[in-house]
Amino acid sequence: MAELIDGKSVAEDVVRRVKALTAELAEKGGRQPGLAVVIVGEDPASQVYVASKSRTAKECGFHSVQHTLPAETSEPDLLKIIGQLNADPAINGILVQLPLPSHVDSGKIIQTIAPEKDVDGFHFINVGKLGTGELDTAFVPCTPAGSMLLIERVRGKDLSGLNAVVVGRSNIVGKPMANLLLAANCTVTIAHSRTRDLPALARTADILVAAVGRPEMVRGDWVKPGATVIDVGINRIAAPEKGEGKTRLVGDVAFAEAAKAAGAITPVPGGVGPMTIAMLMANTLASAYLAAGLKRPYF
Repeated sequence: MAELIDGKSVAEDVVRRVKALTAELAEKGGRQPGLAVVIVGEDPASQVYVASKSRTAKECGFHSVQHTLPAETSEPDLLKIIGQLNADPAINGILVQLPLPSHVDSGKIIQTIAPEKDVDGFHFINVGKLGTGELDTAFVPCTPAGSMLLIERVRGKDLSGLNAVVVGRSNIVGKPMANLLLAANCTVTIAHSRTRDLPALARTADILVAAVGRPEMVRGDWVKPGATVIDVGINRIAAPEKGEGKTRLVGDVAFAEAAKAAGAITPVPGGVGPMTIAMLMANTLASAYLAAGLKRPYF
């Protein structure tokens, strides 16, 4: 049976270190890290995420600001708020919670955030830095950054000679994940819906990352014996066994099957999920260190 990669425990380690380094920054005369979260509209899932992010920021000792705006907020009004946050020296990280209402151009909003405050890692400058290996000043999207930390806990930081297959090519997870694995000296293949014979390709992977948003798509016989399997998917499916109308969370990997072959695997929930908020705190702290002219901390 595979080793279970406990994302909750690793995330708690990251948050503990962020707290300690926040206190250290104050001792060095640096400003308290500041995180501003902007949410537009009343999407229930977004509200849960934002509440959790704000709570964790306060727990870390950050200056935490939340702008909760009505769904009808205009694009110019939202751009004005971003401009004010860009100019505010008390704010090191700006996070605009997606999705935004349909009348707002999400891409335009994201690209308006100052790259040095783009702790979500979606600005083209940060995307370019990651793609060219300029990791000292790049902000990496939180989910792939957290996934990479989980891989390093199992495999170490230098992944030379290992084959990695990333299933999914999104800008938020698949592409940045592939770039992080390349930077760690993996041989990387990005697979997607048009890939021929995906199961055979997946079986070549020493590290298999599933980020497609399709419940339990990756089956047990896709997994090379001893592989490290990172399941980024969070899908809610019907669970009639729990009662009428009940649901449960599953990943993109058929966990019970894959765990028989894998050397190590992340569960859903409790794997990659907790890492996303922890890495948001780590990115905000790194921004505060860089703003103070100090070397950024790594996790």
